[in-house]
Amino acid sequence: MEAIARGGNPSSVHRDGRRARALLDDAREAVAGLVGARPRQIVFTSGGTEANNLALRGCGRARLLVSAVEHPSVLQVRDDGVTIPVDADGCLDLVALERLLAETDEPALVSVMAANNETGVIQPIAEVIELAHRHGALVHSDAVQAAGKITGAWAEADLVTLSAHKFGGLQGAGALVVGNGGAITAQARGGGQELGYRAGTEALPAIAAFGAAAREVGGDDVEQLGLWRDTLEDSMKLAVPGAEVLGGKAGRLPNTLALAHPAIDAETMVMSFDLQGISISAGSACSSGKMAASHVAQAMGRSDLARRAVRLSLGWSTTRADCERAAEVWSIVHARHANTSHAA
Repeated sequence: MEAIARGGNPSSVHRDGRRARALLDDAREAVAGLVGARPRQIVFTSGGTEANNLALRGCGRARLLVSAVEHPSVLQVRDDGVTIPVDADGCLDLVALERLLAETDEPALVSVMAANNETGVIQPIAEVIELAHRHGALVHSDAVQAAGKITGAWAEADLVTLSAHKFGGLQGAGALVVGNGGAITAQARGGGQELGYRAGTEALPAIAAFGAAAREVGGDDVEQLGLWRDTLEDSMKLAVPGAEVLGGKAGRLPNTLALAHPAIDAETMVMSFDLQGISISAGSACSSGKMAASHVAQAMGRSDLARRAVRLSLGWSTTRADCERAAEVWSIVHARHANTSHAA
């Protein structure tokens, strides 16, 4: 309308609209292909946090069961969630889940992430879906960390959260995959965008990049990251024998390592690495500035490691040299701390 008011050509407005729809359709098809869904099941959002909010608030289920190791964008959406515990490896306690589901006939939503953002531990989503559906519950899976890195049953959940920038897209684009049984109620209203599930003008450049990244992600690059991660982990444990890997006995994402130093706190480690030009985080990368104790380590029964665990993540731009440098800095920081303690 602005172009017309300024004397522009109405046909150019229509052409721009057609181009925008074509780009959206193309991106929707690409993202759907990534998770084995149909294009009409893809609801674009501003990111994973909004998608999680849409799923938990719009699901129409009064009862909510969430794993103890969920991202804050799940744990903090509703204050009525019932926590499902995890074991010492960070894997969901399926016996506890079944007990919670059997407590009442009230329809529930079960929210369990595909893989943890701090430890990389992969959750048994196939079993979660089977248990939940047997009790008439829906399943939401935050697959922000998993998409583009691993395949699995998480793509078969009733509601699935994705985020573009976790596999090479731009920040500002995410999606909620709405399965056949996962109808939701819009939380942002006032427009007919996104099939009525999410009002508001779409961030077209970010969504187009989302689609491009969805088509390119995966393959040999992810496998290579896993090899580098394993080498990095071995090097760091060899340099500091008392270091502990959180979730090290469980199946994990190929790009994630959560490691706790026996003596150095996470805040010191993060700052020391930063001074060496390497970004790591204490707990969730989204909370790297907060330096709070890791709720994931606490849920695993390792409160003793909650303030000493750091997360190292490898991404699409990571090189082998980056991993070697990280191992070198880990050794430098350890030696410096040891010398300081000895001098004292």
